[in-house]
Amino acid sequence: MKKYLSMAGALVLLAAIGLAVFLIFQPEPATPPSPPTSLPSPSPTVIPVATPVAQVPTLSQGTDGYPWWNDTVFYEIFVRSFCDSNGDGIGDFNGITGKLDYLKDLGVTGLWLMPITPSPSYHGYDVTNYFAVNPDYGTIADFKTMVSEAHNRGIRVIIDMVLNHTSSQHPWFIDAQDPNSPYRDFYIWSDTKPIYSGPWGEQVWYPTTTGYYYAIFSGSMPDLNYRNAEVTTQMENAVKFWLETTGIDGFRLDAARHLIEDGTLQANTPETHAWFKQFRSFYKGINPMAVTVGELAGEHPITMASYTQGDQLDLAFDFGLASAFISSANLGNAAIALQREKISDSFIPPIKFAPFLTNHDQDRLMTQLKNDPNKVKIAASMLLTSPGVPFIYFGEEVGMEGQKPDEDIRRPMQWSAEQYSGFSTTIPWESVGTDWETNNVAAETTDPNSILSHYRVLIQIRNEHAALRVGNLIAVHSNQSALYTILRVSKDEIVMVIINLSGAPVNEYKLSLDKSNIPPGDYHVIPILAVPVEYSDLNFTDVGGFNNYLPLLEIPSYGTVIFQLRLSR
Repeated sequence: MKKYLSMAGALVLLAAIGLAVFLIFQPEPATPPSPPTSLPSPSPTVIPVATPVAQVPTLSQGTDGYPWWNDTVFYEIFVRSFCDSNGDGIGDFNGITGKLDYLKDLGVTGLWLMPITPSPSYHGYDVTNYFAVNPDYGTIADFKTMVSEAHNRGIRVIIDMVLNHTSSQHPWFIDAQDPNSPYRDFYIWSDTKPIYSGPWGEQVWYPTTTGYYYAIFSGSMPDLNYRNAEVTTQMENAVKFWLETTGIDGFRLDAARHLIEDGTLQANTPETHAWFKQFRSFYKGINPMAVTVGELAGEHPITMASYTQGDQLDLAFDFGLASAFISSANLGNAAIALQREKISDSFIPPIKFAPFLTNHDQDRLMTQLKNDPNKVKIAASMLLTSPGVPFIYFGEEVGMEGQKPDEDIRRPMQWSAEQYSGFSTTIPWESVGTDWETNNVAAETTDPNSILSHYRVLIQIRNEHAALRVGNLIAVHSNQSALYTILRVSKDEIVMVIINLSGAPVNEYKLSLDKSNIPPGDYHVIPILAVPVEYSDLNFTDVGGFNNYLPLLEIPSYGTVIFQLRLSR
């Protein structure tokens, strides 16, 4: 539905800003860690399934003073395509409820549901009623049950809130076509057609018999007029309804940067920022622990940061980082991801960005990575060891394929090799993918080398180690371009991550760090995800650096190595 920067565009942007920004990045953690003398008990060596060390508390309130979402791995669900419980070919709330144990076992602790309100479209981004659920998906009671059962499993739930526009079939807009209607000013009108186009050169002014209305995405999605205070009141009432009546935990805010336009300035206006400031006070007043994550597609981290300074949004999706992760995985070049990661970490307030790999508007990861499961795994490794709050698109964990048109990247979830991929007992609303007999949950659950097993291990490790959830990022230099190497440093833990992005083992490498705030001394290596060999300890100098470190003789092809560093006494 939306248009984003292409991967090539993202890389051009990186090239233009990379050198300047790279020079200002400082490797030291923002807050110096205490000497790691009381680290959590080490996890055993993981080959290839992790053994639990500790469980994230049910509905945790957060680690080390951070809010709960910084302990969370989110999972994006298109309800229509997830699981059909009643045999009508359409996914529903009860279908999600029936799969909550799968999601808990996967390790995710947050769900983002794409629009669940009534809509004339299959995707739901053109809303006709903000105070009801789509009857295709069940009843409000079904939804409440799903939320309650998710909470019982330690899983929080956020929903898509489409603030920018309604459907052209919304009763407000139908009535607004009468110039004397009280709803006329709910939308943006012009007696004559303005001559300008939208941000992507698209038509944004559409005719009716009573004037032209503004719609940035489509004529079927007229923009709301937030200069009318009554529009704000109506949307606040909707937010209050969902928070108080259903007990959800927050919102993903669609098209956040386009909320209030100013003529040809159609994104990131001062009025948009001002609106989100007052909106934050409103929803935090209902539930101080409610979260908002904004869709700010194509924006530089400086712009993303302008929304996440503590007075507007809690999180912002990092589209540039998603492109960088995929480019690094495709090209076997760690510098692309590391540079973009450092840019985000430099500009955006600590871990207030939401990294991901793909979502419902982009070709699926498996397709972008040329159907190579090894590349899918290393992309997942970068995502799930990154700072920020990671989001996983449903089906990504089993390697589902798909490329635009949009319906083909939103096909039914592939649960098994049974008819209709185990999604439904009848013909689904959209045909299943061509890879459903091999890339499915049932086939991959018992395969220790599957993409699904890799995701489970990584998510479990992230859940068990505070450094991977809330730790500062320190990029480690390697003389091998294929090695993605970082340190994550939290109050009581230091973790090193090494990912080999190439299809060949790396055995002639050196890892170095000029300086950091890590206390000097000898650090013992405690494997978390590793090959079963002896590791070399690491000495940090008086300035928190090291030179020519070789933790093990060889990093396997497409290998992910994660270990803890404990200060020796």
